[in-house]
Amino acid sequence: MKIELAELPIMQRQAWLQHAIAPRPICFASTIDRQGNVNLSPFSFFNLFSTNPPIVIFSPARRGRNNTTKHTLENVLEVPECVINIVDYSMVQQMSLSSCEFPKGVDEFVKAGFAKEPASMVKPPMVKEAKIKLECKINEVKSLGEEGGAGQLVIAEVLCMHIDDSILNEAGNMIDQTKLELVARLGGDWYCKVSTDNLFKVAKPNTALGIGIDALPDSIKNSSFLTGNHLGQLANVHELPSIDPAFSDDRLKNIIQYYGLTPNEMEQELHKYAAELLNQEKVQEAWQILLSGTFD
Repeated sequence: MKIELAELPIMQRQAWLQHAIAPRPICFASTIDRQGNVNLSPFSFFNLFSTNPPIVIFSPARRGRNNTTKHTLENVLEVPECVINIVDYSMVQQMSLSSCEFPKGVDEFVKAGFAKEPASMVKPPMVKEAKIKLECKINEVKSLGEEGGAGQLVIAEVLCMHIDDSILNEAGNMIDQTKLELVARLGGDWYCKVSTDNLFKVAKPNTALGIGIDALPDSIKNSSFLTGNHLGQLANVHELPSIDPAFSDDRLKNIIQYYGLTPNEMEQELHKYAAELLNQEKVQEAWQILLSGTFD
């Protein structure tokens, strides 16, 4: 299926893109106008773009239905400050409620049942219930167009962060990812939750370059049991490993003993076992299992 975006109505174009480009973190922005009216609204066109200076960007796009602008955009043009309150699962339903298009002057803090907390460096209040708050000054608002659906990029510099102690690690020097159930936006009514059940780690390449999948032996590259993810793990070593004479594994011994007379079957069993080890992030052990077989 091929979709030519230029041929689609705005709302259909938006739906296809939002379903495909996900999950998207949520900027839950509190802003204020010159008269002191507070607005609170979520935006899923949002991310971190720089750490020096610390820059985040979110986009209160022009409405696709009628090409009007959102109160958040109007506010930051009047008072170039905001607080970005990071959304977690405990507040997702209230956050969604705040996205209703209430008339200007209606306080979404009140409508959604959130408590205001004074910020230390900017005028808009913080959401007390949020476990992470970013106080920001607006450096620039860049329009991507004047038609309905056009993004209006709010380029914000983070001045300070407020972190709830309950989500810090034991040392108290960093956020513990397992304690913060972040929420992200998908397409339509769909969201996703980051929890310990779906968290996983991917080892970053070290300063030494990985050998690359092209450098793996052919029998490993062409394995019926090792997936692309498995090959990526194996290829992230900086040199092809060699057999470790001290390595001992009872299951490996059984495989060699049972399938010693049928090399093809032995290789399959070794690859199955290596795949299980790789799923457990045991890359060095998996290499030793694979090196025990014969390959090109």
